[in-house]
Amino acid sequence: MKPYKGYYAKVEYDPHARLMHGEVEGLRDVITFQATSVSQLEKAFHASVDDYLEFCETRNESPEKPSSGRFVLRVDPSLHKAIQQSAAAEGKSLNAWMIEAATQRVATVHQSRSRKKAARSSAG
Repeated sequence: MKPYKGYYAKVEYDPHARLMHGEVEGLRDVITFQATSVSQLEKAFHASVDDYLEFCETRNESPEKPSSGRFVLRVDPSLHKAIQQSAAAEGKSLNAWMIEAATQRVATVHQSRSRKKAARSSAG
């Protein structure tokens, strides 16, 4: 599903209820929505995000923003040292090295999901 106002959603289909339901990802706050068609689903997603933003505004609270691009990672000091050494050996900053490592891992997970999805589709 396309992001809306910077918010991303994960959508699943419940075949028993014949209903699609979604939840905005990357927040502590919970924003959900549901629909029976794709066109309704997008409208429901937008309406839920808009309702959330309006609710925050009426309470004079700042809405949570998904994925700011910054996060703190705590690791064992020996792993920290190993990462620093690996980055230095490749002539990269610690930040650049971690971004590359995370990007590679995310790609691996997505490829695995795609293979599993393809296998389920061909089996059904």
